[in-house]
Amino acid sequence: MATNGTAMTKAQLVSALAEKSGMTKKDVKAFLDTISEVAYKEVKKNKKFTLPGFGILKLTKRKARTGRNPATGAAIKIPAKTAVKFTVSKACKEGVLGSK
Repeated sequence: MATNGTAMTKAQLVSALAEKSGMTKKDVKAFLDTISEVAYKEVKKNKKFTLPGFGILKLTKRKARTGRNPATGAAIKIPAKTAVKFTVSKACKEGVLGSK
């Protein structure tokens, strides 16, 4: 598991899931890779992928806007673009933060 406030690495996640599930590390890694692959393809195709209990990965369009260069303070134009957004599910929020 991750220590010292650092994020869990993929190897640590694979080890933890293999230990909890009884699956081999090789099988867990293949499963995680498959979930990622399916999620990316689904977002490209349908602009949305739901991972139950965690949240929704979706494409969003951002409008063009004016920003500021932090070094000089000069106004700059930021072009419109498509971005990937992850929205955390209610179940995930409650699981991490607890119920109100």
